[in-house]
Amino acid sequence: MILQNLHTHTRYGDGKNTPEEMVLGAIRAGCTALGFSEHSPLPPTLDPDGWTMVEPDVERYRSEVLALRDKYAGVLSLYLGLEQDIDSSVTEGPWDYRIGSVHGLHANGCYFSVDNNAAVFQETIRQHFGGDPLALAEAYYRKLSRVAEATGCEIVGHFDLLTKFNEGGSFFDESSPRYQKAALDALDALSGKGLIFEINTGAISRGYRTTPYPAPFLLRELCRRGEAICITSDSHSADTILYAFAQATELARSCGFTESMVLTEKGFIPQPL
Repeated sequence: MILQNLHTHTRYGDGKNTPEEMVLGAIRAGCTALGFSEHSPLPPTLDPDGWTMVEPDVERYRSEVLALRDKYAGVLSLYLGLEQDIDSSVTEGPWDYRIGSVHGLHANGCYFSVDNNAAVFQETIRQHFGGDPLALAEAYYRKLSRVAEATGCEIVGHFDLLTKFNEGGSFFDESSPRYQKAALDALDALSGKGLIFEINTGAISRGYRTTPYPAPFLLRELCRRGEAICITSDSHSADTILYAFAQATELARSCGFTESMVLTEKGFIPQPL
C-alpha cells in the first residue's frame, strides 16, 4: 500500500492540528513520507471564514515545516508543498510541489464556494444558475481546465470537488451526457501536460461521501490516456493521514492503474500499487 500522503492541512489553514502533530500522526500511521500542502492565501473578500493561510503566515509555515524536516530526518521524509487555489495570487516558492485546485466560482458579481455546505450549494444553483445544477458544473469545469496554467501545479487536486454533496445524485445525475462532457472537456485541457491527478479520500473521512474523488468514469479515462495518479487523504487532522488508502488503491486498480506516483528527493517516481 502507498504509505505517503502529500495533501494535508494544519492550523495555518483549516486543519485541526499543528504541523508537528501531523508529523506524529503520520509516524503512528506508518507513513514513510508526509507532504504539507497548506491553502494559499485568498483575499479576505473570497475567504470570509478564514480557511486559507494569511500572507504573514506563509514564511512562518515554510520555516516550521523545514525545521520539522531537520528534526525528524531519518524518521520520516517531509516535503514542503502548497495547495495553490486558482483564485489566489501565485505564492512564491521554492516549494517541493504544488496542488492546483478550484474551490469557488464567480457569477453575477459574487464569489461562492462549491464545497461549503449543501444548503449553500443549493442556494447558489438557485440564485446564480437559474436552478440548473449542470450550468454550475459547466462553469466549474471551465475554470478547472485552466488550473495548471494558472497555478503551476504538479498535482491536480480533487478534480470533481463539486460532487462533494452529490452522493446518490442529490443535485444532478453524474452519468448524464451533459455533465460528463463538461468533465471530460476539462480533462482534455489538462491531459498530456505531465500532471498528476490525485485520488482524494478527504470527503470520506469528513463524512460527505463514501467514495473518493474523482469518479470512476474519470479515472478510467485518465488511465486510458496514460495519465499519472497519486493517492492522498486531504487530511485535516492527525488521525486521518492514510484514511481509506486501501479503498482508494482498490478503486485505482479497478480502473486499470498499476502504479501511483510518490515524491522522493529526486522528484516524483512511480510505485506499484
